[in-house]
Amino acid sequence: MFSLSCALAVALIAPPLVAPPASVAPLPTVAVETHVLSNGLTVLLSPDARLPIVAVEVRYLVGSANEEKGKSGFAHLFEHLMFQGSAHFDDEYFAPFEPIGAQVNGTTNTDRTNYYEQVPREYLELALWMEADRLQGLLPVMTLAKLDNQRDVVKNERRQRYENTPYGEFWKYATETVFPEGHPYHHTTIGSHEDLTAASLDDVKAFFERYYVPRNAVLTIVGDFEVDVALALATKYFGSLPPGQRAPRPAAVLPVLAASVHVSKTDDVNLPRVHLAWPSPAFFAEGDAALDVLATLLTDGKSSRLYQPLVYEQKVAKDVAAFQVSQALGSYFVVQATAAPGRTVEELSAALFQTLEKALSSPPTDDELKRALNGWRKSFYEDMQGILSRAQRLSTYQHFVNRPDYLEADLARYTGLTTAKLHEEANRWLSAKRYVRIDIVPEPKAEPPKAEPPKAEPVGGAK
Repeated sequence: MFSLSCALAVALIAPPLVAPPASVAPLPTVAVETHVLSNGLTVLLSPDARLPIVAVEVRYLVGSANEEKGKSGFAHLFEHLMFQGSAHFDDEYFAPFEPIGAQVNGTTNTDRTNYYEQVPREYLELALWMEADRLQGLLPVMTLAKLDNQRDVVKNERRQRYENTPYGEFWKYATETVFPEGHPYHHTTIGSHEDLTAASLDDVKAFFERYYVPRNAVLTIVGDFEVDVALALATKYFGSLPPGQRAPRPAAVLPVLAASVHVSKTDDVNLPRVHLAWPSPAFFAEGDAALDVLATLLTDGKSSRLYQPLVYEQKVAKDVAAFQVSQALGSYFVVQATAAPGRTVEELSAALFQTLEKALSSPPTDDELKRALNGWRKSFYEDMQGILSRAQRLSTYQHFVNRPDYLEADLARYTGLTTAKLHEEANRWLSAKRYVRIDIVPEPKAEPPKAEPPKAEPVGGAK
């Protein structure tokens, strides 16, 4: 039945030899099995009978990084098209799930597209049937009317999320500036209006046939189910589909800035915002976790190294944030601050640079690091507590490191950090001489029309 059946059934975290301190909660023990069907579909199974619910995620290893020039936005457009009906259920995909209180959706990023359902345990077969039917039966019922409808929906989403959202165009400016022309990340995931308009039914068919195949997918099931039953259902509905080919990983090199770049754009906003960005290590690469934690140290909490001086002491900023945008082919690290009312963009940028330089000049204290790591532990516990977030995390591990049992190693990327290591990675990646600066400032206000002088009243009255 299977070309490979690799039943790992492993505990992701072995019991510690010494009991942890009472203040540190032990990580949950999670079992996961990996099976590969004869057509190449990877199936991850993680049973958990605490609640009578099941989460199903199907991840296709295609994102905006796989798109060809002139076809930006295709991966995200497909996320929408996959909800428009299939050969044996040519209707809105959500329809059979609404009466049972299911959670259903899909998402797209640079590196993958995923679809998921969280359902009562007795509806696992329904979720698998629906996912398999749209994988094998989307194209026979795809019409130009459906394509036109969803391309308009995506265009409207672009307007809402980017063009009509204050500071929303930052993401476009960042990808185009941090990643050079020709890099798979040079364009936004949502694509351009021009490319979406140009998409044809033939383009849709070619994209689907290339990327929506079992060998390029990971099916993950987490929750209250019997392993042999779930595997049999996955085989029944997916096992006979043609395998296709695994999509090659796009080739790219993490860009190195030769010099600083300054971009200034206007938007319909009331206050200026300054963004600083640096190319940074790829998802799961050395330094990625350190920059995640560094972002927490810099801006998480009112006493953090950037928030307190900029917002409370100098009162030059209304808010400040930092984050690592982790991606498979290279990431970028962002520090951003919004000016306080009455402050100019140059006042804000001067204070931000000075405060950031001071913040990075010394390692974090042990107390700062402890607080930051406690936050990361909490996020890990929460992800593994929910069956849908656990399914997505397990498939992420399978996708990026080829190990669904990577939880312990992933958490160790964070808990193993030291104050010296954080200081080293900060100085390695956040150069004070080479960075991207993106200012978004209010649009110039139009001068009110000059009032005409009042006309002189005629002498005398009308006869």
